[in-house]
Amino acid sequence: MVELGSGEHTYEVSGEDWGDLPDGWTYREATAVAVDSSDAVYVFNRGGHSVIVYDRDGKMIRSWGDGIFNSPHGVAIGPDDSVYCVDTGHHSVRKFTQDGNLLLTIGPDNDPAPAMSGRPYNRPTHAAVDPRNGDLYVSDGYANARVHKYDPNGRYLLSWGESGTDEGEFNVVHNIAVDNDGRVYVADRENRRIQIFDSNGKYLEQWVNLSRAAAVCIDNRGGGLVYVGEYFAGGATNRIGADLGPRVTIFDAGGNVVARLGRESYGDEPGRFYSPHAVAVDSRGDIYVAEVSYSDYGQLMEPPRELRSLQKLVKKG
Repeated sequence: MVELGSGEHTYEVSGEDWGDLPDGWTYREATAVAVDSSDAVYVFNRGGHSVIVYDRDGKMIRSWGDGIFNSPHGVAIGPDDSVYCVDTGHHSVRKFTQDGNLLLTIGPDNDPAPAMSGRPYNRPTHAAVDPRNGDLYVSDGYANARVHKYDPNGRYLLSWGESGTDEGEFNVVHNIAVDNDGRVYVADRENRRIQIFDSNGKYLEQWVNLSRAAAVCIDNRGGGLVYVGEYFAGGATNRIGADLGPRVTIFDAGGNVVARLGRESYGDEPGRFYSPHAVAVDSRGDIYVAEVSYSDYGQLMEPPRELRSLQKLVKKG
């Protein structure tokens, strides 16, 4: 088995798609992954069985969501273990029970706001829930440059952000997370940074020296470490370079890099990634990485083929 990292941040990499899928099932690609309070792992994917739930050993517990979603993109777990699914194709956020019973739909649902209007939604990307009070934040994302905030009942509260590169502006607001103090972390992908705001949208700081920061996850149960999934940031002429992504970078709560997992360019070999699109961490510190490998690479191959899109990194250090 291949290991990444060093010291207390050493991980053994699965190297192949993780999870015991039933015969004939496929992820096509796993776009998002989240872990609930009992370490059940929720995989949001585009393979027809939209939400697949595993125990931490990869045994499937249940599946739901078939035929509901247009383009699965983001999944988040609330403090009560409710499940929030973000559909960038239907321009909506749906809240479900753990068993897939629909509780709430937030957004116009297949009726997008005008692009860059700032109104919810035009191709939203992800959601995060404040662990203190259940407030919901939505990154809105591909054809908007906003973060929207709602109360636990789905009542709209406020929005912030606009297109640009300055502080508080976004260039593909792609992923979002909230820490135990209510600070909101935004993966501002094409600006290659994580921006941090208070719960009212006031800019606080940013973390830079990243590749294309596509995913952000906070271990609110284990010391507040922040995990950032990064796409490859090079071009065709330097794809054999090192330390340009794709990779996972781990920060402490103060924004200091404590580990970078993955040095080589994209590829299928164990220890390498394609496009880390979402990251989740369980109570033992194991990392789950969902990758949009088909969209970014597989569909461009001749002939097109599915690639590995869900890895587990088991903590050894």
